[in-house]
Amino acid sequence: MQKLIEFVRWKFGLTSEAASKRALAAVPLRPGEIGLDCGANIGDMTAILACHGGIVHAFEPNPFAFEVLQKRFEHMPLVTCHQVAISDRPGRMPLYLHQNSANDEVYWSNGSSLVAEKSNVSKTRAIEVETIDLAHFLTGLGQEVRVLKMDIEGAEFSVLEHLIATRTLDLVDHLFVETHDKKIPSLAEIGARVRLQLAVRIHPKIHLDWV
Repeated sequence: MQKLIEFVRWKFGLTSEAASKRALAAVPLRPGEIGLDCGANIGDMTAILACHGGIVHAFEPNPFAFEVLQKRFEHMPLVTCHQVAISDRPGRMPLYLHQNSANDEVYWSNGSSLVAEKSNVSKTRAIEVETIDLAHFLTGLGQEVRVLKMDIEGAEFSVLEHLIATRTLDLVDHLFVETHDKKIPSLAEIGARVRLQLAVRIHPKIHLDWV
């Protein structure tokens, strides 16, 4: 019965993934406009951002997912793929792999996280990855960002707090974020703090708990 219910939900577009795709598609990225896909994985949301001819930067630190992502968009000159993790500072950090990743590195790649406390990652399987300061990247673009989608498996609030502090969040028009503070107890304090800071903002248009 459960499998039947899941099939019906998928068939009629009732899954959380389908809803998130519709929400992102409702803000089309026109030619000349910029969109950022932070935590792109294999590029399903990147494809939605890119479908109207906008400029897209897709960020994915997991090397197995990045290989698929890069190949998928190698013939689309307006899509630039970056093999880096989004953070509030540049450097290098361990990326903890999903606990099932050894069974299928690509399939389980979307569970990779910089946060060791995330319940579904392996504490013993990690890959060192490069991190970038998203605020610095936004400033360097030289124009506003139409859409910023962020699903970085638990690192969202530290990045958002940094964007608020540096005022670079003002450069974003639409913000879509999947948050993980309800799943990772250690994020409760910063999650509550950032939610309060975002609640009083008029700009950008904010979509938290997007998935």
